[in-house]
Amino acid sequence: MRFSAATTAGRFLPQRWALRMGPLLGRIDAVLFTADERGEAGRMSVIAFSVRIVSAVIAFVSQVLMARWMGSFEYGIFVLVWVTMVIVGNLACLGFHTSVIRYIPEYRERGLMDELRGIVLASRLFVLIASTLIAGLGALGVWLAAPWIENYYVIPFILGVICLPMIAMSDLLSGLARANSWALFALSPTYLVRPVLILLFMALMLFVGYAPDARTAIFASIAATYATTLGQLVGVTQRMERQIPAGPIKVHFAQWFVVSLPIFLVESFFFLLTNADVLMVGAYMDPNDVAVYFATVKTLALVHFVYFAVKAGVAQRYAQFTHGDPQRLADFARETVSWTFWPSLLMALLVLALGEPMLVLFGPEFTSGYPLLFLLVFGVVARAAVGPCESLLTMSGNQNICAAVYAMTLAFNIALNVVLIPMFGLWGAAMATAFAMIFEAGALSFTVWRKLGIAMLIFLAPKGAA
Repeated sequence: MRFSAATTAGRFLPQRWALRMGPLLGRIDAVLFTADERGEAGRMSVIAFSVRIVSAVIAFVSQVLMARWMGSFEYGIFVLVWVTMVIVGNLACLGFHTSVIRYIPEYRERGLMDELRGIVLASRLFVLIASTLIAGLGALGVWLAAPWIENYYVIPFILGVICLPMIAMSDLLSGLARANSWALFALSPTYLVRPVLILLFMALMLFVGYAPDARTAIFASIAATYATTLGQLVGVTQRMERQIPAGPIKVHFAQWFVVSLPIFLVESFFFLLTNADVLMVGAYMDPNDVAVYFATVKTLALVHFVYFAVKAGVAQRYAQFTHGDPQRLADFARETVSWTFWPSLLMALLVLALGEPMLVLFGPEFTSGYPLLFLLVFGVVARAAVGPCESLLTMSGNQNICAAVYAMTLAFNIALNVVLIPMFGLWGAAMATAFAMIFEAGALSFTVWRKLGIAMLIFLAPKGAA
């Protein structure tokens, strides 16, 4: 026996309602229980979305408590440092955390076990070494630039770089797990375990007498990041060892690096684009404004999570279908647009309805960010309306043009921030972000159509696979 949404509706709902809802519930059953690749991708997206929903609640509660404990000024310092470390840690993978998602299914499909063992080992060593070097250079750079940085940022940034190697390694391990469709291993360490541990370590340090400031929060983050990543390393390693038999290793590092570099650029531009507004607010405004803006963005994160959940579930299948029937890829890609758009639209309306009382939880001063949600939500929904275009381009070998699109979008975003923040403050940052996301969605959708002939746009994409 297994659960069936369609059967359950037939038993407990009036017949008229059950008949009307039958097609939709049948589609849900297909996503949850079909044994083919489409079903597996759908299940991974559902798991990813569920994890991200739970993580949104955890992150929201933890950020509310951190803001209450520290006050808006110290909280703003911590936010700017932590966001910077997460960005740089992700970039320190140099694209390998995504390229492994492309190569591992390919090598397994083709029976190239020597190469499979090689990329698993080489990617770990490379990311660990590269991220450690970047962390050292980052600490040196902050120390040398200290005369030109506000003094309340210097020590927190130097402490923050200690997290970089483990943040980068966690992102790589998540990529290895995604390549094997292990959704919980891919997402739960970063989105569930780490934020809970940060909150617990912070509470413990405050209990034993540490000051409620940004430095204490960063120490808690360091401890949580190392504990989470080391546990993730053990879990992913043990599971991979059970699936990959021991044997010779072949390393094609030059080939992997050449492919990873454009992916690194895509991921870099995308990650910077996602967080550029917070960084630009930090560059132009004081920590109190950073805190308000970040709390507003966090409130909107529930809408973003639909997009990221679908992206996490379908990237591997894009890579697999690219080497097969083009029509199969096109049908699946168009279907994923619906997976992204309709839940995002529903979540957007929910966030707009509940945004103000959610912001009040951070503190009375944070409600000034509520009107920004109405502007920011347009950009988020526009991105959802074209689906995970960048994953489709990257997994189909079009990572170079995808990187170029993101480079243009990032430049556009930064230029708008430079012009609009001095003129309009936080409204300027929100306008720059919304306009940039709309530009990004249009440019990516057009690029997919030109390169692959696939219409990635909600009102042009069919509701289901052909």
